[in-house]
Amino acid sequence: MRSTCVAASFALLSLTIPALHAQQGHLLVTQKGDRSLAIVDPAAGKVIASVPEGGVTGHEVTASPDGRLAYVPIYGNSGVGKPGTDGTNMVVIDIASQKVVGNLDFGHGVRPHLPGFGPKDGLLYVSTELDHSISIVDPKTLKIIGSIPTGQAESHMFVISHDGRRAYSANVGPGTVSVLDVAARKTLKIIPISANTQRIAISMDDRWVFTADQEKPRLAVVDTSTNEIKTWIPLAGFGYGSAPTPDGRWLVIALPDQNKVAVIDLKTMHVAKTIAVGTNPQEVLIRPDGKAAYVSCMNSDQVAEIDTDTWKMTRLIATGKGTDGLAWATQ
Repeated sequence: MRSTCVAASFALLSLTIPALHAQQGHLLVTQKGDRSLAIVDPAAGKVIASVPEGGVTGHEVTASPDGRLAYVPIYGNSGVGKPGTDGTNMVVIDIASQKVVGNLDFGHGVRPHLPGFGPKDGLLYVSTELDHSISIVDPKTLKIIGSIPTGQAESHMFVISHDGRRAYSANVGPGTVSVLDVAARKTLKIIPISANTQRIAISMDDRWVFTADQEKPRLAVVDTSTNEIKTWIPLAGFGYGSAPTPDGRWLVIALPDQNKVAVIDLKTMHVAKTIAVGTNPQEVLIRPDGKAAYVSCMNSDQVAEIDTDTWKMTRLIATGKGTDGLAWATQ
C-alpha cells in the first residue's frame, strides 16, 4: 500500500510541476546582504548567477520589456528616513552575460529605490526619495529626461496605472499617497492614510490602489475615481508588499510579522486565506502567466513559491543574503 501511495504522489507531482513552471523566464532577486543581483532559474529553483552591483546595495529591480536587461537603483545602507548613505546611481545588468553594462549617475544623493517601466510610453521611472520625486529616464540613452514631484518626503514605492495616465506613490513617514499626473508631470492630490504607510499596489482594472498601514494591521483601499479611502481590510498582521493576480480576482500581501502571506478576495475585500512562507516576507511578485506567486523572505534568505491554483507553497528557493526586491524577466 505504501509503495502505491508513493507512486501516486510522484505521478501527481509530475503533473503539477510542469504547469507551475510553464512560462520561460528568469526570476531576478536583489541580495541586499551580498550587494548583488541574483539571477534565478525558476524551473530548477536555483541561483545561476550573482552579479555584483558595485555599490552599497540595491533594494529593488525591474527588467526591460524584452527581458534582456535588469535595472537596479543603488539605494544605500539606510532604512527609509534613517541615517546612512545616500545612493546616487543605478546600474544596468545584462542578464545573458551576467555583467553590469551601464550606469546612471543622478548627480547627488537621492536614495533611488524603485524602478518601473511605463506601460504605454516605454520610459523608465525611478523613485528618487530625497528629491521628493519620481525621475523619468530614457532607457535607450540612460539619461534623465524629466521628473514628477510627489510633494512629500520618503516617496519610497509607486505604481503606474495600466493605462499609463496616473501614478501613485506611497510616502512612508508622512503616511500619505500622492496621486500623480504622468503626462503633465505634476501632483494632483495627496491622500492621508496613516502616521506611517508602506508599499503600494494597483488593481488590474485601475479601480483600486492598496497601501498598508504600519500603525494598525490593516490595508487601505483607495478608490481611484474619487482619490479617497473607500474601505479598510483587516489583516492578521502588519501588511507590506502586495500584488494582484492577472485575472484581477486576488491580491496577495506579505505579513512580515506573521511569516505568512494573506490572499485577499477583491470581490468581497476580505482575506480568504493565509499561507505560511519563510521568515520576514517582504515583496510579492505574481508571474505574468498568473500560475505562480513569488515572495521574498528576507530573514531566511529565500523566495517562497506559491501555486496560485491550489494556494499552496510548493517550495522555498535559496536566493542569497538579504533577499528583497523581485522582478520577472521574460525570455
